[in-house]
Amino acid sequence: MTKSTPLFTPVLIVGCIIVMTGFAIRASFGVFQIPIAEEFGWLRADFSLAIAIQNLAWGIGQPIFGAIAEKIGDRKAIVMGAIAYALGLVLSAGATTPGAHQFYEIFVGFGVAGTGFGVVLAVVGRASSDDNRSMSLAIATAAGSAGQVFGAPLAEGLLTVMTWQSVFLVFAGMILATLALLPLMRAPVSASKAELQESMGTVLLRAMKDPSYTMIFLGFFSCGYQLAFVTAHFPAFVTEMCSPIEGGGMLAGLGISTTSALGAVAISLIGLANIAGTIAAGWLGKRYTKKYLLAGIYAGRTIVAAWFILTPMTPATVILFSIVMGSLWLATVPLTSGLVAHLYGLRYMGTLYGIVFFSHQLGSFMGVWLGGRLYDIYGNYNAVWWVGVGVGAFSALIHLPIREKRRSVAAA
Repeated sequence: MTKSTPLFTPVLIVGCIIVMTGFAIRASFGVFQIPIAEEFGWLRADFSLAIAIQNLAWGIGQPIFGAIAEKIGDRKAIVMGAIAYALGLVLSAGATTPGAHQFYEIFVGFGVAGTGFGVVLAVVGRASSDDNRSMSLAIATAAGSAGQVFGAPLAEGLLTVMTWQSVFLVFAGMILATLALLPLMRAPVSASKAELQESMGTVLLRAMKDPSYTMIFLGFFSCGYQLAFVTAHFPAFVTEMCSPIEGGGMLAGLGISTTSALGAVAISLIGLANIAGTIAAGWLGKRYTKKYLLAGIYAGRTIVAAWFILTPMTPATVILFSIVMGSLWLATVPLTSGLVAHLYGLRYMGTLYGIVFFSHQLGSFMGVWLGGRLYDIYGNYNAVWWVGVGVGAFSALIHLPIREKRRSVAAA
């Protein structure tokens, strides 16, 4: 690739649309937490476990779909992912027991893996020039946040005119519709001759022996924990714990008259703020050391989360938290994926990032499941929130010793 390659290529645009659609659907699941539990009389932990299993399946599926993309083609992997996603949503719409719903979320999780960051960022990375790569990864990541902006309010709005089962069917149609754009998504294998001659096993073994790769893997855990907990439980958290919205004022002027609406809008505000935060991370990642940027982001999340749980919750604190946390939300993704590409090359970036992302999804599983489990035990989310503060501080520290210097293939 040459430096004259434009930033906005068809690959980047189509990748953004696919990621945006998939993340709009995924980010809306917290809105269904109360309606589904109330319809069937389930415990909060029942639906929480379904979302947790979805996140775990996403993590397991990510390196699998990354390897599929690198072996048989990116577009074939995305088609398989979209079909799995739609199948999971359709089956979930007919689920009437916790066990069935939890099982079908495995398909949804694999669908997110096949249409999400692991596959799409690898394609975007290969289609970008060296100068544009950091920003291209940031823009594709920000597209996920754009989906989050309208995903939760869309689900909330659809629930006012149809059942949650019908909303799931609408979402299945949305993800399948993105496949019409795949013919535009062609990316070269951007790698050196030496990288192309290496086998996947050789590259994986080198990464596994590298302490820096292990630290990246461990550090990504808290990102998944925090993001999944907030996405799955924050709307219900706000609905039940926030002080009532009274009078007219700015919130009423924006159409926010209930704490339920505030919870859905909070998820949108996080996504909206993250668009700017993620693009800023991409710009900074080209100019500064990625490990220090990542440590700073995790430290910032830790401070913001601690402040929020120690402060009486009001509509104003919810909005402020959403904006500040949102600016740090997915800013880790272009930096982490860019760091993996920088250290180990582009040839097997999808697989290597997929393995790192598995740690992210282990955190997601714990954040969602513990949120429901500890809520049922204690009647609030305080304990699981403080666990998030602790793992965030751990991630801030573990990124500091990473050696951000790539060894040549020959030296390795």
